[in-house]
Amino acid sequence: MTDPTVYLTLSLSALAGTAMMTTAGLAGWRGWLQLKRLELARDHDADRPAPTGAGARIEIADLRERIRKLEAIAAGVEL
Repeated sequence: MTDPTVYLTLSLSALAGTAMMTTAGLAGWRGWLQLKRLELARDHDADRPAPTGAGARIEIADLRERIRKLEAIAAGVEL
């Protein structure tokens, strides 16, 4: 095991393995960043008009009722 070729081969193998792991990690990191960019772009495209159907009106009425109840609780009024 005193042959310099063995040490050189082991060192180069370790270096190659480290390079492959680093490359794979960098590719994964870039993919994750691209995914987050797409999620942000999708959330940013909220310039769509609000739905005006019956479901939206029911949801708004429900939210108003909940707000009214919370305000009553905050004022100390029993419902």
